[in-house]
Amino acid sequence: MDDKVHSLDGETRDNSPVPKELDVSVHTPDTSDSEHSDAELNPFKDPKTLAHWQKVYENASYECRHVLDPDLEWTAKEERRLVWKLDLHVCLWACIMFFALQTDRGNLSQAVSDNMLQELHLSTNDYNTGNTINLVAFLCAELPSQLISKKVGPDRWIPTQMCLWSIVAGSQAAMTGKAGFYTTRVLLGVLQGGFIPDLVLWLSYFYKSGELPLRLSFFWTAEDLTGVVTSLLAFALFHLDGVDGLSGWRWLFLIEALITLTVGVAAFFLMPASAVATKTWFRPKGWFTDREVGIVVNRVLRDDPTKGDMHNRMAITPMRLWRALCDFDIWPIYAMGLIVFIPIGPPTTYLTLSLRSLGFSPFNTNLLTIPSTVASCFTLIGLTWLSEWVGERSLIASLQNVWVLPCLIALRVWSGTEQDAWGTFALITVLLSYPYCHAILVAWASRNSGSVRTRSVSAAAYNMMVQLGNIASSNIYRSNDAPVYRTGNTVLIIIDVVAILMFPGTKMYYIWRNKRRERVWNAMTDEERREHLEGLGDSGSKRLDFRFVH
Repeated sequence: MDDKVHSLDGETRDNSPVPKELDVSVHTPDTSDSEHSDAELNPFKDPKTLAHWQKVYENASYECRHVLDPDLEWTAKEERRLVWKLDLHVCLWACIMFFALQTDRGNLSQAVSDNMLQELHLSTNDYNTGNTINLVAFLCAELPSQLISKKVGPDRWIPTQMCLWSIVAGSQAAMTGKAGFYTTRVLLGVLQGGFIPDLVLWLSYFYKSGELPLRLSFFWTAEDLTGVVTSLLAFALFHLDGVDGLSGWRWLFLIEALITLTVGVAAFFLMPASAVATKTWFRPKGWFTDREVGIVVNRVLRDDPTKGDMHNRMAITPMRLWRALCDFDIWPIYAMGLIVFIPIGPPTTYLTLSLRSLGFSPFNTNLLTIPSTVASCFTLIGLTWLSEWVGERSLIASLQNVWVLPCLIALRVWSGTEQDAWGTFALITVLLSYPYCHAILVAWASRNSGSVRTRSVSAAAYNMMVQLGNIASSNIYRSNDAPVYRTGNTVLIIIDVVAILMFPGTKMYYIWRNKRRERVWNAMTDEERREHLEGLGDSGSKRLDFRFVH
């Protein structure tokens, strides 16, 4: 009974029933499949549905279309073993690449814990400006990078990005003043922009919708682990201060750029374009057997047939781009991306500067950033797992900002932030141990997109909104408000309250949209439904039978 299955994703369908003869629809899975029939788990069992999607895949020149097999069966044990193999080859390598990004993107906070600002004659306002320039460049590069990635393939574009930005990152060791600081900031932003949505798009080729949030939580856990590793590395490299006439922070930029370059070169060989492209001259046996390739492809397509409506080197046309950007049903998630991370930005960015101002040495400052980083790894994975376990996104994700609020209030009103070094360290550590909801929101936007076209653009658009929020947050703590930033913390408290209210607001919006569609769909005749489904093409979430998850 538990062996013969077609898809075991641990999700329920959030869609209204569709007559079998009309079922060419995109179903949105959610939390448990135990109550559903084989036909629901495998939409291709219906000949008309199969014929519809075969035509779509053929027109799109989808690279895995020849593997589509509605009769393929596999066991739960086979699927679990295969997911472990995917985690080893795909998810782990994605985490390593993200580690490389964070190594070069996050080492600035470690460099300023040394004497970088003093040697370059920069103020904290100049530091804010540099961060703003970097974030603006990062934001502007998001969508163009995603379009390039969709055209040439993330397996080619991501390694190219990594190699280019590692060269710029290493050149930071030669900075002599404000001009060099600003120049490297803008170049890093341009070259790193789009990396995250590009990598999320690549992951979506291998995983089902319900599997993606937890993998993305591993993805952002790698960010936290990077902070631990680079803090320890900074502690060691700062001891090279004066060697060959270079300051410790210059050695930091050089060594970490070399690490990133190594990962970037390796990525050219460790990022196959798709599940059917793992066999190559340097990997003749590939990652999977022929049967495993069939399982990888069919499990993903049965979960979401739209993942084959574009091939992996198919450009997004201006019309497709415009239609994706105009998909207003994803805008509430974009709005949350803009707002909900602002309250945690300044305390994170200013952590090392705050600890230095309290009298901690550069060496101890970098070590003291580790406890909150380790704690946030557990809270991030726990939050994401809880969200998938209970099938709830909005209210679970709001726990991030609920966690932060009392800590921000304490920072604002507690007098000990000026004299009590260890008490302030403890308070900031608790604040920065918050459960990061980014993985939930990224997967949420992807799941509610409904097509590869919209999914590709929504990932970049969502991350652009996050970067806009980061730009705003990087200018909230000002020099004239130092060292306790009471005015800045007041602003953060107000924004955090707004952020908390946005989560249930978004949930109510999607409930309203689903109910409205349900009424319209139920009022249509079979013929009207058929004409509607056949006439929309790749419109994805615009189909009246599509239901948004929340």
